[in-house]
Amino acid sequence: MVPHPGSSTSPHRSTRLLRAVLAAALAAALMAALALLGQSPATAAAASTRAAAAPAAAGSGYWHTSGRQILDADNQPVRIAGVNWFGFETANYTPHGLWSRDYKSMMDQMKSLGYNTIRLPYSDDIFKPGTTPNSINFYNMNQDLEGLTSLQVMDRIVDYAGSIGLRVILDRHRPDAGGQSALWYTASVPESTWITDLKALATRYQGNTAVVGIDLHNEPHDPACWGCGDTSIDWRLAAERAGDAVLGVNPNLLIFVEGIQTYNGVSGWWGGNLMGAGQYPVELNVANRVVYSAHDYATSVAQQTWFTDPTFPANMPGIWDKYWGYLFKQNIAPVWVGEFGTTLQSTTDQTWLKALVDYMRPTATYGGDSFSWTFWSWNPDSGDTGGILKDDWQTVDTVKDGYLASIKAPGFGGTGTTGGTSSGTSSGTSSGTTSGASSGTSSGTSSGTTSGTSSGTSSGTTGGTTGGGCTASIHLDNQWDAGFTATVTVTAGSTATTGWTVSWAWPGGQQETSAWSADVSQSGSTVTARNLSYNGALADSGSTTFGLQGTSSGAFTVPTPTCTAS
Repeated sequence: MVPHPGSSTSPHRSTRLLRAVLAAALAAALMAALALLGQSPATAAAASTRAAAAPAAAGSGYWHTSGRQILDADNQPVRIAGVNWFGFETANYTPHGLWSRDYKSMMDQMKSLGYNTIRLPYSDDIFKPGTTPNSINFYNMNQDLEGLTSLQVMDRIVDYAGSIGLRVILDRHRPDAGGQSALWYTASVPESTWITDLKALATRYQGNTAVVGIDLHNEPHDPACWGCGDTSIDWRLAAERAGDAVLGVNPNLLIFVEGIQTYNGVSGWWGGNLMGAGQYPVELNVANRVVYSAHDYATSVAQQTWFTDPTFPANMPGIWDKYWGYLFKQNIAPVWVGEFGTTLQSTTDQTWLKALVDYMRPTATYGGDSFSWTFWSWNPDSGDTGGILKDDWQTVDTVKDGYLASIKAPGFGGTGTTGGTSSGTSSGTSSGTTSGASSGTSSGTSSGTTSGTSSGTSSGTTGGTTGGGCTASIHLDNQWDAGFTATVTVTAGSTATTGWTVSWAWPGGQQETSAWSADVSQSGSTVTARNLSYNGALADSGSTTFGLQGTSSGAFTVPTPTCTAS
């Protein structure tokens, strides 16, 4: 995501009725059978109610489209209701937050909050031989990811998603980790590479129904056109070429096609303008596979003319109808709002989000006959939107999450894949910052990028000592040519603590550059870390962790910390 400010001027009732009739018939038959067995009418009625209220879970198998709905393999409507979890598209080459949390714990939390799908951005860099993650904490978490390439980490995430009933949409977010591109190709990543890599993903997850489809390219924008006929810039034609290539490998996948920026002189959000799709639809060799995708944002990302219109927010349904909503309302195709988000700090943004949620239709009323969506983002380290999680990578922003309550949708059954068991979670949580510079955008080029080349190994060396009322130990998680990450574990003694301070001296040349779950400072070679408001109180023998990243001129011996409780 790097949404761009643009100028702007401003039938399925019969299906639901049939399901209701069938449910009633099933209930009546069950009551008759129970009566024959001698059960009372009250008991039979209770059983009937349970039967009518427990249809088979939607989401089975591969999905397809029919008019404006997405249907599962049993032709039940499904609603995508999820989050964007970015990081694969950055120079970390893995979803962010794994420096602080176990990936399974993170995904379990998504499911527990009522999200059913993950949009997983990536760049074509992950297909280069030897591309490995460089910001995963393997100490007491993520241990089954150690030593894996980025694609193998993606495999684990997809498999675990399937095992717990989540679905995944793979999003070609960038041609390389350096940044987004207006068109689907660049000088260094030609169209042929784009299509080759899309086909590689389709092949890799062939038969794994946890992956429901691929978002072909994130946020096409000027000079991209729709229906102009110039094959070098016509995004609609490029989407047809890529979509057919993907379906040639796996004809069961959904093909998600985003909009552009400007159509017939009318501009909007990057990827959010689908005005041309009605006249110039994306037509693929396999029918019933296209889902159109729009992006929409608020003022924390950029200002748009409609936010200052005197009729705001009453003007917004008309805006959304014009850019993308008409495709759904005219029963042309399903529409998935693949990105929308805000920091929620301004009244305008709060009003916008409420209006958009209302526009996308409550699940309780419309079920799967609704707009699908994935919120930007799960990550807190999205500069202009923040995330569902707060900066500690664990606490939920309940206000933001609460806005989405009415459009959340039921989860799906497991796909039969197994992701194993969770390797544990960290009570230390990340502020979402590591070394490297933030782009200030929510494209995922966040402060989570690291400098240097990862060695791909973690050190098992741990230093530790006792101080006053607590102990501390340092685990060197990763080292590369110019830096390192480490986890510090603080453990209370036989008496509970209300706070703690840990200190140590680097053996030479190391410099802390960022930290999470502690207030960390460095003077000379001496580092001092103090608890934050939420992790100072420890029960007797209880523990917490915090993390840090720093620079170094090479390998070094882990220092011995001291811990003082208060």
